[in-house]
Amino acid sequence: MSQNIPKIHSPVPYTLYRASLVHTPKLGELEILPDMLVGVDSKGVIDCLEPASGSSNPQELPRFKGKQMRYVDLHGTPCQFLVPGFIDTHIHAPQYPNIGIGSELPLLKWLEKHTFPLETQFTDENPDKMAFAEEIYTKCIDKSLANGTTTASYFTTIDGETTSLFADLLARHGQRGFVGKSCIDCNPDFPHYEESYEECVESMETLIDHCNKLNCGKSDFAVKAIITPRFALSCTRELMTKLGSLAKEHKLPIQTHISENKDEIRLVRENFPECENYASVYDKHSLLGPSTIMAHSIHLSSDERELFRKSGCSISHCPPSNSFLTSGEAPVHRYLYEDKINVSLGTDLSGGYEQSILGVARSAIMVSHHLAMHTENNNVRVSIAEALYMATMGGARACGLGDQVGSFAVGKTFDAQLIDLDAPGTNVDVFAFQKPNKPEDDDYKEKLVHLVYRWVFSGDDRNCVRVWCNGRTVVNKENQWVYIERESKE
Repeated sequence: MSQNIPKIHSPVPYTLYRASLVHTPKLGELEILPDMLVGVDSKGVIDCLEPASGSSNPQELPRFKGKQMRYVDLHGTPCQFLVPGFIDTHIHAPQYPNIGIGSELPLLKWLEKHTFPLETQFTDENPDKMAFAEEIYTKCIDKSLANGTTTASYFTTIDGETTSLFADLLARHGQRGFVGKSCIDCNPDFPHYEESYEECVESMETLIDHCNKLNCGKSDFAVKAIITPRFALSCTRELMTKLGSLAKEHKLPIQTHISENKDEIRLVRENFPECENYASVYDKHSLLGPSTIMAHSIHLSSDERELFRKSGCSISHCPPSNSFLTSGEAPVHRYLYEDKINVSLGTDLSGGYEQSILGVARSAIMVSHHLAMHTENNNVRVSIAEALYMATMGGARACGLGDQVGSFAVGKTFDAQLIDLDAPGTNVDVFAFQKPNKPEDDDYKEKLVHLVYRWVFSGDDRNCVRVWCNGRTVVNKENQWVYIERESKE
């Protein structure tokens, strides 16, 4: 394979997988599809999804006879199942080394003491910035993939060169990614970490061109630039207006932060007195729309929630980070059902300490339970099915990929992770009486659902043994499945 072709575009043979599938195609609906055949074409797109019907040699079925293909049996043990790849809609790659540092500080002081000094090391102030960035970015991407994340929306730093390097690394590793160079032209509390308006615009345009070249002109992009004003307090009005026009001109998504911390909200109100609220600051500068991901969104007013609903933007819910920095508890159940706002999940490294979206989903459930306890309202609780929806389909919709990934369906791209609760060193002990045996058994689905519940609350990266992005294997921790390659007889 040419080194100029990103892994996500590398050719793959037609592959027929046999496995039980678990996904959440609709909000609140956990669907179990036992013993299925999934055909994936050379472009990584699902073209067949049907029951195996107990066939011992499904590759010999009439529709597959004479077809050049690879057959992969992932149905060998009762504790294995496929789930869609996770989608992380908010992650700061350069902050990866700081995970776990600064829990004693509120958001704005944490940024000043820990975050901006680290991100400065990715700029020209560090003469070895490229090697520094490559080591950290590589480990961050590897860890994300190993935890089953196939698509992620990243913040980098204000530095253009190391951000282009990050885009190269994403393409090389095969993770679908949105690359956001942090745009900051106003940072009075940390003036060493800002650019001029002109530098921000020039470096953003350079990144857009770089990502377009990486995609080789293909629609199934490997990496894509995303317009990224860091947050309202770090951008001048002039810069936000320009970023809004860049997003429109290049048809690019937008990501930023909002209403994470009450002091932040107060300062936004003081600095933008002409705007009714925090959300209207972004709306006024054409940064709020159906392609916008708004991270945190903890303390939204009713007017802001209505503005979100009308704009069609999505929320990235980051409960580990919101808890770590004592920022608050976002009422996501209300956002989903009452306000009709799409909600996804984000790790938000390093404000967030969870490196896996599975851990974020678990945290989303537990934070909602705490919210229920102190509001004495059980209706605010988030279910396992709702958390998994936010981790997959909610993320896909937030990224504008709802018709391409997030669930299993003919015509969608095969982004998946193989979960094995019997994997070596697993944290989950499954006893014989708990294992689903034959798909035709009356209790098969119930037992598989219980395995999913146990995975959500006790599983980790050890249970994610293989990961596919765009039909390509990007993580392979074991070799316990069966490959049967067959050439065409025609």
